[in-house]
Amino acid sequence: MVVCRFRTPISEEKVRKLHVNDTLYITGTVVTARDAAHRRALEFLKKGKKLPVDLEGMALFHCGPIVKQERDRWKVVAAGPTTSSRMDMFEDEIIKNFRVRVVVGKGGMGKKTADAMKLYGAVYGTLTGGAAVLAAKAVKRVKGVEWSDLGMPEALWILEVMDFGPLTVAIDTHGNNLFQDIQTKANEEKRKIYKKLGV
Repeated sequence: MVVCRFRTPISEEKVRKLHVNDTLYITGTVVTARDAAHRRALEFLKKGKKLPVDLEGMALFHCGPIVKQERDRWKVVAAGPTTSSRMDMFEDEIIKNFRVRVVVGKGGMGKKTADAMKLYGAVYGTLTGGAAVLAAKAVKRVKGVEWSDLGMPEALWILEVMDFGPLTVAIDTHGNNLFQDIQTKANEEKRKIYKKLGV
């Protein structure tokens, strides 16, 4: 387990050096995206339209931030992670087509996403749920917002961050998935307990 500090845009080569349980901090650009933004991004792709922000080498944050306007600027008040499994149906195509290097959220992601991460060079970093205010402290400024018609939590918020983290690498490019490993171990222990109980 090592601690890494990356600046965006992040190269595929750097991401492939990470392993499950490594700790990661990101400085640079992080873009928030939830269900509606993922869906729209893939609609844009299908229609041959360019996204309003280049995601290559970036960190995509599953987050619906609470943002307030102060004079002519936006300020992020809270930025807690959203449950990532909701984006599982989209994430492999997002990684493949937009070359996102780090996906940030909570709760883990499935095999399809993990396979795409291995193939195209991306990792999944978990951020502690319930630490929304702490996460917001890493945001130095809001660089912009796109697709605001989707509503505050669903818009693409383009954030400039410093030492955003700590993120625990839970899926790496080597086929390791921390959440899947824990589930497998839990199932094994459950079988043993059931056997002892004669169930």
